Amino acid sequence: MLKTRIAVFVSGGGTNLQALIDAQLRGEIPSGEIALVLASNDGAYALTRAEQNNIASVVVKRKNFDTQDAYEAHVKEVMAEHNIDMIVLAGFMSILGEGFTSAYPKRIVNVHPALIPSFCGKGFYGLHVHEAALEYGVKVTGATVHYVNEIPDGGEIILQKAVEILDGDTPEVLQKRVMEEAEWILLPKAVELVAKKLKQ
Repeated sequence: MLKTRIAVFVSGGGTNLQALIDAQLRGEIPSGEIALVLASNDGAYALTRAEQNNIASVVVKRKNFDTQDAYEAHVKEVMAEHNIDMIVLAGFMSILGEGFTSAYPKRIVNVHPALIPSFCGKGFYGLHVHEAALEYGVKVTGATVHYVNEIPDGGEIILQKAVEILDGDTPEVLQKRVMEEAEWILLPKAVELVAKKLKQ
């Protein structure tokens, strides 16, 4: 059976990539396979994770291109070379413009560490999201997996999961709990949902 070929875009440690690799090994993504890891920097530990699991990887740095268009055109070429059907943004810190996202409608998903529409959009990434949630005093946060379009965190929601905020939480503690209780559970499920849909 032909599987949906997935590229995972990363910038750092690749903990969400690892969650996907583990889910794939457990047979939880039967409709898809991780065929490529694309990193925005050559120091990303995610590249080591790819290598350990025999997954092809490539580094594409935005600063090596004069324009956003040239950068996105190159990333598209890489996707075509590897016959990629679907893209997962897993802690990817480079911005992808409409020229890129519109080429893959309902084929790019992102995991965001909050319950969209709360604490999302421009500037809300990484620890900033958890700092904002704590500062605001919300009692529940969580994670959202959504389709990616030209608006930051603006695409259609695929799955969400709530996580309680506990007394004494720091942004770091909360970040870890949201990953463990929401992101790492939701992302493989959402990837399988989309991969299955793309095969129909």
